[in-house]
Amino acid sequence: MHKFHGEAEHMRDNRLKELFGAGETVVNAWVSADSAYLAETLSHAGFDSVTVDLQHGMFGLDGAVRLLQAVSAGPAVPLARTPALDAAVIGKLLDAGAYGIICPAVDDPVQAARFVAMCRYPPAGVRSYGPARANLAQVPGYVGRADAQILTWAMIESRAALDAVEEIASTPGLDGVFVGPNDLALALGVEPGLAVPPPEVEAALARIAGAAHAAGRIAGAFALGTEAALRLTGQGYDFVTPGGDMAILRRAAAEAVAAVRGTAVTTAPSGGY
Repeated sequence: MHKFHGEAEHMRDNRLKELFGAGETVVNAWVSADSAYLAETLSHAGFDSVTVDLQHGMFGLDGAVRLLQAVSAGPAVPLARTPALDAAVIGKLLDAGAYGIICPAVDDPVQAARFVAMCRYPPAGVRSYGPARANLAQVPGYVGRADAQILTWAMIESRAALDAVEEIASTPGLDGVFVGPNDLALALGVEPGLAVPPPEVEAALARIAGAAHAAGRIAGAFALGTEAALRLTGQGYDFVTPGGDMAILRRAAAEAVAAVRGTAVTTAPSGGY
């Protein structure tokens, strides 16, 4: 851990680390809409964390910064999904105040090691100095404590990643793996977006959780709703997202309309990752 002259250790602790350490299941929200109001609302809704999705979200990097600010206005821990294994974007998201990064398409331990390095300051990594909003919000002591507070998840969503999941999970400095079940389904040649995943995906989910826990890492995944999230927790997943923002909104809207009309609930596929 870095420590510089005159720098006190006052960076806000990452509450997720405490929850994971206590064996709690962390419930995460997912933001894909370009709405700071929505992001702030989710932060106050009881979720432990809120992830700003820069890969598939309907906003760019500037929008992601505003959304991280909005999440930070509430009690949830702000996280971000980077669109790619890109040091510049990852650094920008961390500088904007993200306390953890979910990285898509990590297919092997070499890429996993590169990802970890992008999230750590030298000598442990290659993150460039310039904490900007992160330092503005948590001074003093950000740089000295950031490496110990920032969480890193490598996404397992390809056949190559699944084949190498044990090695990826064992990457030094990596905190966890995160499953994109629909991309993984496509990679395995089965239908994505099903309420109950095909057997191939269920087996992969079990293998990924086992690999994560064998390596002492966090097992995380995106779920298509609360029932799917409960199946994940039953498989031992520590970090679950029970649907994205738009899926939750559409489901609640459909239920309200159906209740007033006295009809069955009908919703379009909810999407997911």
